[in-house]
Amino acid sequence: MSKQTKAKGALADPSRLPSMDQDHDGIVQVVIETPKGSRNKYAFDHKQRVFELKKVLPAGMTFPYDFGFIPRTLAEDGDPVDVLVLMDEPAFPGCLLKCRLIGIIEGEQGNKKKTERNDRVVAVEKENHSFADIKVLDDLGKEFLRELEIFFVNYHELSGEQFRVLDVKGPKQAKKRIQDGIRAARGK
Repeated sequence: MSKQTKAKGALADPSRLPSMDQDHDGIVQVVIETPKGSRNKYAFDHKQRVFELKKVLPAGMTFPYDFGFIPRTLAEDGDPVDVLVLMDEPAFPGCLLKCRLIGIIEGEQGNKKKTERNDRVVAVEKENHSFADIKVLDDLGKEFLRELEIFFVNYHELSGEQFRVLDVKGPKQAKKRIQDGIRAARGK
């Protein structure tokens, strides 16, 4: 632990972890911010090195799956690359998961004046059982994808923004987006 971390009494910075699992080719590392089933939206605050409550969803609305980020990446919205993780049981904020990619939901968010890309990589935790046979997003079916789209549309509406799915692509495109995010973070 660095002197700065000890002095502040905060966590080590999980955003500094490697993006990829060094021992398993094609496996990404994901830091969970918000667990499946939570009404609370958490985000890692890099300056204070803590997980901060950002928003409370209305009664009846919860995160459908674990939501986190890939360390050492930078997406087009200025945050690390977002990941929706499918697994058997919810994780917890700060938990590190090793995941295999199954695709990406390309989307944009914003209001009438300004929109920005906000894609969501979708991955399966490598030790899970329920999604072990899922290799690509299409394996989940159209209804599953429609429900995810509805969640993101409703979630962004709470902030007065609109969300629109542009496309759904497979694991190769997800990996490319992560590699772009790694390059962008290095150039920052």
